[in-house]
Amino acid sequence: MTVQSASFSVPNAFELLCGQYVKRLPAQLEDLTGPAHGTIDLPLHVAWSGRRSYTLEQPRSRMACTAPFWPKDSART
Repeated sequence: MTVQSASFSVPNAFELLCGQYVKRLPAQLEDLTGPAHGTIDLPLHVAWSGRRSYTLEQPRSRMACTAPFWPKDSART
């Protein structure tokens, strides 16, 4: 008796995640929007260590808020 397995394609994890997140992401950077004034509180899964609240009217606070998202090799001038 010979057992044959059905051949079908199984998507890998990367393909599944891409399909899941593509609906949540903007098509281009210009489509991103957010607050320009006031205070923002980052969620714990984004800022899990240290400061989580930032006042957008204060330049130093704004820079500290965006620093965790800078690429490691970017020029910070």
